[in-house]
Amino acid sequence: MDIGYRLQAVRKSKGLSQRELAKRVGVTNSTISLIEQNKVSPSVGSLKKVLDGIPISLADFFTIDLQDSGDSPFYTHEDQPDVGNNDVHYFLIGSHKKNRQMCILREVMPAGTDTGETRLTHEGEEGGVIIQGQVEITVGERIQVLGPGEAYYFESRTPHRFRNIGKDAAIIISANTPASF
Repeated sequence: MDIGYRLQAVRKSKGLSQRELAKRVGVTNSTISLIEQNKVSPSVGSLKKVLDGIPISLADFFTIDLQDSGDSPFYTHEDQPDVGNNDVHYFLIGSHKKNRQMCILREVMPAGTDTGETRLTHEGEEGGVIIQGQVEITVGERIQVLGPGEAYYFESRTPHRFRNIGKDAAIIISANTPASF
């Protein structure tokens, strides 16, 4: 997915200059320019911060061009857009559903990847189950390595981070509410 092109298109559709968006977010306009040129790939947390300045949710940012899938409760692989960036993939379940109250993701973390040095924080709660691999999860000051069949659940305002410490890809099925993507 071309994050830079999408950011530029959304920013322009809202009538914002790079300078105005940068001012709202508290970064330099060259930072916005570098993202839009795909010379810098922001972490999920950084992208969310930029999108908050527009304002637009992560979910809307990644699914704005998708067509409505109707009332079907089922989602094929093609109906699960990858809303991640960098090396971690977040396949969003139910992206077409209007007014979603929760976010369900199939997360795929290649070996050695993580969610970034900056810990994530957002409103609500989240939980998940490790399907494959070994994932080191940091929640506040607590760190735990979880494997297949093991799970987590915590308040999302607590700073948290995920890191694949295994030799193979890790797969997590996760959910959070309210929907953050």
